Amino acid sequence: MSRFEVDTDVQPLGEGRYQARIDDGWWVQAGPNGGYVGAILLRSLEREVADGERVCRSFTVHYLARPEVGPADVEVTVERSGRSMTSASARLSQGGRPLAIAVAALSRPRPGPEFQDLVMPDVPPPEECSGGPFSGAVPAGAVPTLAQRFDYRHAIGPAPFSGADEALTGGWIRLSEPRPVDPAQLVAYVDAWMPALFGRLRGPWGITTVDLTVHVRSLPPEPYDDWCLVRFRSTVSAAGFCEEDGEVWTRDGQLLAHSRQLAALIGMG
Repeated sequence: MSRFEVDTDVQPLGEGRYQARIDDGWWVQAGPNGGYVGAILLRSLEREVADGERVCRSFTVHYLARPEVGPADVEVTVERSGRSMTSASARLSQGGRPLAIAVAALSRPRPGPEFQDLVMPDVPPPEECSGGPFSGAVPAGAVPTLAQRFDYRHAIGPAPFSGADEALTGGWIRLSEPRPVDPAQLVAYVDAWMPALFGRLRGPWGITTVDLTVHVRSLPPEPYDDWCLVRFRSTVSAAGFCEEDGEVWTRDGQLLAHSRQLAALIGMG
């Protein structure tokens, strides 16, 4: 098993209860990365639904407090299960302290019209790109452990904290131990990049996710462990909060996921 599989695994305890372990290998600043926490919650939801044909289509998590390293409890409730779709919720806690709440819809494919007007960004392949979102953005000794869990290649947008006139960033990403992409991995991907907002800023700022939503649009027909292209954009920052919209693509142009998150800004000065 890869490090990602091990560190997002959950053990069933019965009656919708699961035990997880928060690992410090996925840390950013003073706590675990939100995408990593979300992946643990989604693993719990998938285990409880236990139907490989019902793929996660929508996943939303609200972050209540910062988890600590060590065991954590997840309680899953199947809110409704119909002929094709199951809706379920999950709560993550440590010592009775609530940390995150998630809801998800897992469904079989449904008939309907299909179209895609969104176009994959035209960027060089990962083999022709270099550097990642953390390169030069933080001192070498302050690079988060999260950065060791992924391979990055910057391809879109300005450098962080460069005072650019747009909040746009992205590039190629894969796990440092590549494995076939799945919904939990997509949840991790959309929160593993440096925030797009940082390209517009100068000086030190922090950010913490309030909520994160991921819509899984498709999965590759065959196991896919190659690079994925991600693009993130923010258009409004107001009252200390900023939104960010994201996309995840395969190398050959298949759209895998959309994401949106709201983040609160933290002054570091």
